[in-house]
Amino acid sequence: MQIEEMIPSPSHKAPEHGGRLRAAAVRYGIPLSEWLDLSTGVSPFGWPVPMLSARAWARLPEEDDGLEDAVAAYYGSSNGLAVAGSQAAIQTLPAFFPRSSVVCLSPLYNEHPHAWRAHGHAVRLHPSGDLRGALAFGSQHIVLCNPNNPTGHRYGGGELLETAASLRARNGVLVVDEAFIDVSPEVSLAPIAGSEAAPNLIVLRSLGKFFGLAGARVGFLFASTELRHRIASRLGPWGIAGPSREVAQMALSDLAWQRDMRPCLRSAGLRLTRLLEPMGVVGATPMFTTVAPARASMIHDFLARAGILTRYFDDGALIRFGLPASEDSWGRLETVLASAQHHVI
Repeated sequence: MQIEEMIPSPSHKAPEHGGRLRAAAVRYGIPLSEWLDLSTGVSPFGWPVPMLSARAWARLPEEDDGLEDAVAAYYGSSNGLAVAGSQAAIQTLPAFFPRSSVVCLSPLYNEHPHAWRAHGHAVRLHPSGDLRGALAFGSQHIVLCNPNNPTGHRYGGGELLETAASLRARNGVLVVDEAFIDVSPEVSLAPIAGSEAAPNLIVLRSLGKFFGLAGARVGFLFASTELRHRIASRLGPWGIAGPSREVAQMALSDLAWQRDMRPCLRSAGLRLTRLLEPMGVVGATPMFTTVAPARASMIHDFLARAGILTRYFDDGALIRFGLPASEDSWGRLETVLASAQHHVI
């Protein structure tokens, strides 16, 4: 597998994201405190962060603090590199491969195609779920999300490993973003990424979604030793703040919380999907449900005018809903959806 560093091409327009609550507050004239933000897919039942040690704030971060051991235990692999959110890996990764063609199974987290284009690669978008069709293009690399964000489509481990093997013959890589897989960790490919069995498989994981710790900015890249060392060298020392490292280590080691949270999220996700069924559910994970109703943009706007922020995708006219955090929030969502059914749908 050939790896080289390249100078990025001129930047493209930054992709849109969920969570831009302040901008929505200004646009719709609704105070921040009055919003119900369902736009991000981040779990509203985040791991309870305790008071952190004074050392975490006062000293430079050190790599022998126990985080790497916690990562290896939780993800089942010692091939992990801790980065400042999986976004850091997404932005950096394309720079280590010669300019070539890349297929992104779309719609997907839009930072992926944006990053590969920014580094001069030719990006082709192909419908998510069709791995065989993506391979048929003959592109060197394939990038996808599993489960997919925003459609919720899930790829089988067998077909992903077969795809990685096919790309290996082209000197290419398969990049799998598993940001939403933690509720079903047994299907993750992190344990095999970068191993002798799948040296060209790259898996990205995030502490932000399942653990609800998006603000900590901690993610992980699982890949071959060579690629991890090259990326770590490019990112430099102290990529993750001491407090974030401490929080990540504790959250990854809290097995009891993880065990209790998984069925909680499954139940909440099923409840959300049932609530949104009349709007035409496209797919779901335990942390979000995506719909494709008629007049999707109007419904998105109607909800926002009622102080409920969702994530609208122009590609496919999709609306993604995250989980409400309380019974009051569920009730508010149900009421506004009923009103939208009457006035818009």
